[in-house]
Amino acid sequence: MDWYETVFELIDMRSFSNLWFWIALAVLWSSTSHWVLGVPWDMVLRARKKDAPDQSVIDLHDMVRINTNRILYIVHESGLLIAGFVCFALTVLALTGFIYGKEISQALFLMGFPMSLVGLASFLSARKIRVQALEGASLYKQMNRHRIVTQIIGMVSIFITAMWGMLQNMSVGVLGG
Repeated sequence: MDWYETVFELIDMRSFSNLWFWIALAVLWSSTSHWVLGVPWDMVLRARKKDAPDQSVIDLHDMVRINTNRILYIVHESGLLIAGFVCFALTVLALTGFIYGKEISQALFLMGFPMSLVGLASFLSARKIRVQALEGASLYKQMNRHRIVTQIIGMVSIFITAMWGMLQNMSVGVLGG
């Protein structure tokens, strides 16, 4: 027996039956939910406390200002180019995955498409924070709202990915038969 066969029998290289895919999916959504507009969520919670030190509030406002300005600058400078590339990449993944049946493309599409929605939500939140010059309680409320939207997108994404993955695993078979 060839050692390649042995390795590929032990490590399933298909996306939806591979443990590493599901670990990567969990890490992706956990990280995305924790970093709200590039700001760690624990920093928001610390600044939101009634007895929070002034420095934690100042630090939060500075981080939000820096990341908001960064997001809006990137969108202003190369937003159209980024949107075109993302649309192209998602279209290629959707076509190769769902039309031509490549499982890796399906898996990447099911991770990438929801992340593009999170990117759009991040842009909209950043724009709202800057236009309305949000501070204090209204800033915390917007950050919380953005985190909830991100978590809802993540929950729907994980559910759809899990259902599609189970369907693929049932139709292909566990042993690749």
